[in-house]
Amino acid sequence: MDAFVLFGLAESLITKLASRAFEEACQVRDLYVDLQQFTQTISYIKSVLLDADQKQKKQTFYDGFELKNWLWLVGVVLSDAENVLDEIEFQNLRKKVIKDNGGRIITKVDHFFSYSNPLAFRFRMARKIKEINKRLDKIAADRNKFGFQIIDIRNDTHLAHRGEMTYSRMINSEVIGREQDKKKIIDLLVQHDNDKNLSVISIVGLGGLGKTTLAKFVFNDEKISRYFSFKMWVCVADFYSFDIKEIIIKIINSANDSPKGDAPAYQQNFRDLDIEQLQNQLINKLNGQKFLLIVDDVWVVDRVKWIQVRDLIQVGAPGSKILVTTRNNSVASVMGTVSPHILEGLSLEDSLSLFVKWAFKEGVERKYPQLVNIAREIVKKCGGNPLAVRTVGGLLFSKYETGYWENVRDNEIWNLPGTDEILSALQLSYAQMPSDMKQCFATLSLYPRDHAFDSFHVTSLWRALGLLPAPNINQNQTLKYSANHYLFELLSISFLRDFVDYGIGFAFKIHDLVYDLARSVAKDCFLVHGPYPSMLNSARHLSFPENLLLDEFPIEKFKYVKSILFPTAGVGPNSRAFLNACMSRYKHLRFLDLSDSTYETLPRSIDNLKHLRYLSLENNRNIRKLPDSICNLLMLEILILSGCTELETLPKGLKNLISLQQLEITTKQCVLPEDEIANLSSLQTLRIEFCSNLESLFGGINLSSVFKINNSLVKKRKTFRTEELVRFSQYGFGLSNLVFHVELNHAHP
Repeated sequence: MDAFVLFGLAESLITKLASRAFEEACQVRDLYVDLQQFTQTISYIKSVLLDADQKQKKQTFYDGFELKNWLWLVGVVLSDAENVLDEIEFQNLRKKVIKDNGGRIITKVDHFFSYSNPLAFRFRMARKIKEINKRLDKIAADRNKFGFQIIDIRNDTHLAHRGEMTYSRMINSEVIGREQDKKKIIDLLVQHDNDKNLSVISIVGLGGLGKTTLAKFVFNDEKISRYFSFKMWVCVADFYSFDIKEIIIKIINSANDSPKGDAPAYQQNFRDLDIEQLQNQLINKLNGQKFLLIVDDVWVVDRVKWIQVRDLIQVGAPGSKILVTTRNNSVASVMGTVSPHILEGLSLEDSLSLFVKWAFKEGVERKYPQLVNIAREIVKKCGGNPLAVRTVGGLLFSKYETGYWENVRDNEIWNLPGTDEILSALQLSYAQMPSDMKQCFATLSLYPRDHAFDSFHVTSLWRALGLLPAPNINQNQTLKYSANHYLFELLSISFLRDFVDYGIGFAFKIHDLVYDLARSVAKDCFLVHGPYPSMLNSARHLSFPENLLLDEFPIEKFKYVKSILFPTAGVGPNSRAFLNACMSRYKHLRFLDLSDSTYETLPRSIDNLKHLRYLSLENNRNIRKLPDSICNLLMLEILILSGCTELETLPKGLKNLISLQQLEITTKQCVLPEDEIANLSSLQTLRIEFCSNLESLFGGINLSSVFKINNSLVKKRKTFRTEELVRFSQYGFGLSNLVFHVELNHAHP
């Protein structure tokens, strides 16, 4: 595990141990003494992790094996320690639920808590903490063989959180130094207007040079929009294969998204169609149209398969063109029909102009001529690579201390063996991140390459795993604020691209080189289920881009799993055996994404997952009933049931979910359980959508007059504690598609 990731984990444990809740929970003398020793040992290990990180970078694979193993042991023990602290927190929540229910819990969950009498619990926790202390002491004693030095965190400036930034200028920054490239590409696209053969032009260049940016520059040009009646964009981004059917489906989806498309692509299930049926779809869309198709980020291609794809789409009008972007000359030679356009690096002056745009607020560079001189030396190290220039420029934005810029210029990362300019720039920016932000960034490796990220899903994962810094309550900050701050930080250093604000969240992608960096720093702790899995027994987070062969998945080889994701839209788990095994083996799960699954119910054993913070069954169109035992998940913060159109009723005992902050509902019920939902003491967001049978909302709001709903009406509803109401909105097309979105502003983070 990356030493900086361990540093963040150790820091979060120390913060939790210092909280008031833990001080109250540990009044028993023996437990208190053990936890004090626990805190001291973790603090010491944390203090040498920064030096461990520096030593790890300098060692070869063989020299670094012992250090790597030591870091792995640190990760295992800290993870076990986190689980113990979770159990103490769960016990505190259990006491609160008992108190809120008048000294007892409803019968259906009495058995669930029967094992936990106070004396037995304290004895069990004391035993676990003593055992962890022994393991920590042994790990700490091993420090001598590595010669670790204690690094004072107060003097380690790169770990300090950065201030607020202005992002809109960066998002809308102009392309620099590519006008001539753009003109050449456009000239190639508009020539041979009557050519009946489909011309294919390739842009070839190293990663980070801006091939995709140039293609977008061309794609959005007014001349191109006038010349082509139909424009489509597909991204391949697959290291391992060139899948004909998948590419054709992407082309059809892009055609449907075009202004001339007949219907949104999500209304049709193209995966069920064969190749001939898919070609008929293409003919319906493209026949007689002069189209431009961008095929972005092609890694590998088989000539026979490419000819098949080209023949399938050769149904447009004469003059239609395909523009391909790739790193590989071999791909260009297979796909292209004309000589490829070789994209070179930016000139020194263009690089400096781009750097200044990202490093300074507009016009401010004139006040700092010395920094501009240093910038000229820095951009020389970037080798004309725009991504490297933007990344380092964003890193230095609004930091006008000469010493800081000189440290970046002279950083040893530029000279590490086996690294080029862009990798050095990315690693430099990563090294400057706060430790908890490093952990957040690493989780992006759980999603497929070129994934279209949704900020809610990503930040929910960060929250569930406890990766976000505690918000400043005095400034009315929330965890959502902390999460969005990190997203904007990543955007500011060009780690995110195609960033779109859609009102209640953000959509974005990451460059494939940034994705490679995330994979490299995640190392053994994150496993994307694919061709090159990491060490099985150390994986903590499992991601399944596909749901094939789940019954054969070696669950028994994974011991430390804390999150399970199915990140691909429309792909969810379908194996009952897999689900049951997860419930029995992964009792420390914090994040469980079962969206797009096909289960008709969940096992009652769901309450084994008492550490769970996030549970999603979104768009499960088969589930009819949820076990009441789901309401025993006292640490659950987010429950997503939207799109569960066959769900007959909500589980009983919802009010026991005292940590629940967000609830999204689709149900066949006529009336929602007001007493349950109104007593969710931590609830901040309630979303009710597509409840076709719903007749009234909590008995006081009749849906026949729904269009009269407004803030003033809702503010009279005491059940919402509406003096804290932030937003109540309603939208949709008719009652069956009605969506309510309520946000409450509590003091809870």
